[in-house]
Amino acid sequence: MTTSEAVDKARALLEERRSELKRELAQIEQALSGLGGGRRGSGRPRGSASKPAGGKRRRRRRDGTRADHAHKYVSAHPGATASEIASSMGIKPNYVYRVMAELEKDGRVRKDGKGYRAIAELAVIDDGAGEGGGAGQA
Repeated sequence: MTTSEAVDKARALLEERRSELKRELAQIEQALSGLGGGRRGSGRPRGSASKPAGGKRRRRRRDGTRADHAHKYVSAHPGATASEIASSMGIKPNYVYRVMAELEKDGRVRKDGKGYRAIAELAVIDDGAGEGGGAGQA
């Protein structure tokens, strides 16, 4: 067998195998479409996984209005429970628990049994040290 005959025979075998694979591919695609897993068109992006409709999560407000009201109430009523604080503020106790946890973390109140107590705020004394005062001023 000559080289050209060998090449022709190899080409024929490869083309035959390609046609077999094309038929098999058509059968596989038909089976997949029957299962409902249809093909996307070329260039179409994959469908996204289900995401919450809300978008980005909001950050908690930092103005502290509720926290300030709760702190004032606890200062005036030491040992007040979350339920008492909630009814005085007109909100639900489960929200008060969150507010009070933040106040505890900030060191403004302390949990005392079932109630809360305000921690006395220390006055910060500014003696001017470290503010550029002293010998080098003109």
